[in-house]
Amino acid sequence: MMKDKFLHQLHSVTNVKIAKLVFVMTSSTNSVLPWPYTDKCPSVGTLPQTDSSTLPALFRPLKIRSLTLKNRLAVSPMCMYSSQNGFLNDWHLVHLGQFAVGGAALVIQEATAVQPNGRISPYDAGLWMDEQMEMTKRIVQFIHSQNCAAGIQLAHAGRKASMKAPFHQTPGDRSQPAYVTKEEGGWPDDVMAPSPLPFAENYCVPKEMSLEQIEQFKQDFIKSVKRSDKCGFDFLEIHAAHGYLLTEFLSPTSNKRKDQYGGTFENRVRLLLELISLVRQTWPLTKPLSVRLSCDEWVGSEGWTMDDTLRLIPQLIELGVDIVDTSSGGNSSSQQLPLPLKPGYQVSFSEAIKKSEYGIKIMTAPVGLIVEAKQANDIVEQKYGDLVLMAREYLRDPHFPLKAAKELGVKELAWPPQYQRAK
Repeated sequence: MMKDKFLHQLHSVTNVKIAKLVFVMTSSTNSVLPWPYTDKCPSVGTLPQTDSSTLPALFRPLKIRSLTLKNRLAVSPMCMYSSQNGFLNDWHLVHLGQFAVGGAALVIQEATAVQPNGRISPYDAGLWMDEQMEMTKRIVQFIHSQNCAAGIQLAHAGRKASMKAPFHQTPGDRSQPAYVTKEEGGWPDDVMAPSPLPFAENYCVPKEMSLEQIEQFKQDFIKSVKRSDKCGFDFLEIHAAHGYLLTEFLSPTSNKRKDQYGGTFENRVRLLLELISLVRQTWPLTKPLSVRLSCDEWVGSEGWTMDDTLRLIPQLIELGVDIVDTSSGGNSSSQQLPLPLKPGYQVSFSEAIKKSEYGIKIMTAPVGLIVEAKQANDIVEQKYGDLVLMAREYLRDPHFPLKAAKELGVKELAWPPQYQRAK
């Protein structure tokens, strides 16, 4: 009896020690776990050649400030609508971790709210309080253990907050409210925007933000930036696209303010530029800063256009933005997308920036219906973009980089040692 009890206690203690050993990790992207990983194994998604110029463009390293990405494949932030009160959980560990195992150079965490009322839905991720850092750190540490860089996108949903998750809505049905009521855990009475204009008839009518609320938003954003750094993230992105708060300020279709934040182009971009300045002062200078833009609103000249984006780019460069994530749309329910959407339909935005006079001063990351290895490689090879962001294709194939290498004729790409037998 005593022997069994002793063995049970020994077994428990041993497991605890092993568990601690397994999860002791540093914030360096070059760090590895002591077990079962080994520093004798090459980093997943890399190649042994020393002359990277002989590699397909997609597998050449990319240096952004002090961060060196092992290839040009990055996982775009994707909302999972699976958090509780902003806290990440095991779903996010598995979801994001699988992309690091699959050879991506950079995995960017989904849009993460800087204020509780800035979540798209009640089920969105947040980093507005210190308690939310614990699980976030664990996920970052696992990503780092695979020699992969970890990024985070910080956001505020603006007038598109307190919404139902997409899988709780009927696409195209505007007869029912698209928002979550207070009784269901939403905050329809605390949705904010530059102007009191709803996105659509079945969305919340937002309250116009006061100058005090704008200032509080900036302060809370910076607090989340500090937490992001403490969590160990290598890459930070400001979400100014898809009709969320910062997009709403940029566009004349959603911003009807009469103060210093509305009216002229200079006034409408003011909040974004003020925020970038504060972020760049807070976020370590060794770490890259990205801004996601809806380069065109798809409503013609009455909205935000690619010309506006090109007008904004030199100001982003001056403030220390390293890379522009070139997306589009999402700010108007009457947008006219170029249907049917074709593969890479947003790459032209990235290309326009790279071909402009500012193209050599800032990097770009196209996104949207990039689904094939050759397509992704051509984007980098033809200098249409520096980094390739993919989203849904990673959901279909978390190990896309390994498949892409094979399709591009690369035979020596490193696989996870645990998966070598399947190579």
